[in-house]
Amino acid sequence: MPRMSSDQRHAIDVVLNGKPVRGEAEPRMLLTDFLRHELGATGTHVGCEHGVCGACTVTVDGMMTRACLTLAVQVQGCDVRTVEGLAIAPDRLSVLQAAFRRHHALQCGFCTAGILMSLDAFLRANPAPDEAQIRDLLSGHLCRCTGYTPIIRAALDAAAELASQSVEFDSSHA
Repeated sequence: MPRMSSDQRHAIDVVLNGKPVRGEAEPRMLLTDFLRHELGATGTHVGCEHGVCGACTVTVDGMMTRACLTLAVQVQGCDVRTVEGLAIAPDRLSVLQAAFRRHHALQCGFCTAGILMSLDAFLRANPAPDEAQIRDLLSGHLCRCTGYTPIIRAALDAAAELASQSVEFDSSHA
């Protein structure tokens, strides 16, 4: 069997934030580098490069994923969401992003993209979390600026708002 050169590039097709895109990656290129340098999704930050800090968190087929621990070739054909895909429209923040803004849940912003992505996926799966569950989720993220308190308040506020929207939606379609 012929050996593949490590510098050979592969076409990678993904759905990025709802749009089909194609890029090229060497076999050992990390998803963080692919997203940032090949696809221009620079909201995904590179922090520790060991999967510890959470700054690189994205979702792949709806699952929270550390992009610094994932090879670009592993997401071939997948649905990838980054922080750029959270906003409802270019001029309209998501409920979660708006809650972060209201509660001043960011300072330098370096960790924010990963935290938003984790919370977004978590709130989709757990629409009525308590503070302990939010704290547990956030234990996988390092933030050196906020002390986490405003992040927790924002997450709980967003969960409450999403729950009230769900009730309004359900009752209007009964």
